[in-house]
Amino acid sequence: MIRIVIAEDQRMMLGALGSLLNLEDDMEVVGMTNNGEDAIKLVKQLRPEICIMDIEMPGKSGLDAAEELQEFDCKIIILTTFARPGYFQRAIKAGIKGYLLKDSPSEELANSIRHVVAGRKIYAPELMDDLYSEENPLTDREKAVLELVADGKNTKEIAEELNIKTGTVRNYISQILDKLEVTNRIEAVTQSKKKGWFR
Repeated sequence: MIRIVIAEDQRMMLGALGSLLNLEDDMEVVGMTNNGEDAIKLVKQLRPEICIMDIEMPGKSGLDAAEELQEFDCKIIILTTFARPGYFQRAIKAGIKGYLLKDSPSEELANSIRHVVAGRKIYAPELMDDLYSEENPLTDREKAVLELVADGKNTKEIAEELNIKTGTVRNYISQILDKLEVTNRIEAVTQSKKKGWFR
């Protein structure tokens, strides 16, 4: 019997997934939650073979939870509406074994679970095309500057926080705008969020 924990913040979806998977002869849903924090606790407590997780959940995201659970012998499958290459790259680094989109047919989920338990990796085909073309072009320092911009910090505050001159901050911002091919800070933040490059 394949024991499964499900973490999904939409309660109707959570209930439907639980019911669907419990109909399978070889599967049992042993725990369900609507947030990442509890998903971690349930996996540690119940030791399921599989944990199915949404990405955007309250408390901790599915990706945060997956990163924390890397040392546990539980295979993570991300089930999300977001086909964002940045999220997918982070999921791969966190060692997830499956990344499926919610608009896939329901029988595909059960089959994917069986494949993952058997040691295979299952990724939505539309993500594979973008995996290498959508690497974040920013350096670590540029990412740090942009994250502070996203937090609402001005040039002077960023300079103080990173212990650099305001002119250096302006140079970094100029490089960020060039690399992301945008015209202002708001567009840079929006684009990075859209591509899933923010933690």
